[in-house]
Amino acid sequence: MKNLMQKTTKSQQQTVEFASQFASGLKDKDIILLVGDLGAGKTHFVKGLALGLGCNQDVTSPTFTLHNIYTGGRLTINHFDAYRLSGAEEAEAIGLAEYFDRHTLQGISVIEWPQNIDGLVQKPYYVVEIKKGKDAQTRYINIRREQ
Repeated sequence: MKNLMQKTTKSQQQTVEFASQFASGLKDKDIILLVGDLGAGKTHFVKGLALGLGCNQDVTSPTFTLHNIYTGGRLTINHFDAYRLSGAEEAEAIGLAEYFDRHTLQGISVIEWPQNIDGLVQKPYYVVEIKKGKDAQTRYINIRREQ
């Protein structure tokens, strides 16, 4: 486990900009696990990834759809929200596992609430942890690579 980047942001726009910078180093088949409380800014981070990859689609939380696909940029983004899933078995049963398998993955996969499908995603992957600050806008973002 190696910390790659740390950043304190003071607005949603700064979070988007930081994620956009991080996206410049992403490559095909990368997997990113987004960890943070409700409202921490995980979807804003994905908006920044899309911006950094040159995707102009509107990024929204896939809480009710489980999976959104964003194309048109340097890499396709598979954006997942596992908040409503009860475990890895349920994710496999509905066909999501193929998006976490590097043999079949096209583009990158970004997973919100990965702890709800623990054990399904194999290393290596990035872990992006976002914590809320004391005020409404501050976020502490830590990115590490798990091998």
